[in-house]
Amino acid sequence: MRAGKLQHRIQIERAHVLVDDYGIGRESWLPILTTRAELKEASTTEFLTGTGEMDNRKAVFLIRYPLVQITTADRLVMDGKAYNIVGLAEIGRRKGLEIRVIAA
Repeated sequence: MRAGKLQHRIQIERAHVLVDDYGIGRESWLPILTTRAELKEASTTEFLTGTGEMDNRKAVFLIRYPLVQITTADRLVMDGKAYNIVGLAEIGRRKGLEIRVIAA
């Protein structure tokens, strides 16, 4: 994975329940990882199966393999926009991670 292609700063967040002084629980997202990523273009097969029009809500990010465990319960944030993680795929032998997302 070439460092020059990792142009976007992303943050992976995990949902936590925070309890305030009154004992009321409130769900909030706390960052677990901040890293650089490559935003990959949609493939030709994804374009052709989508009835000819592009879906701007879907994206694929490539990152170096993280030290923390990322799951589909987490979310990805880039430039203040949140994306739900729908798929994860390991690249090589812990060389990188492909994260498929859809806009929240």
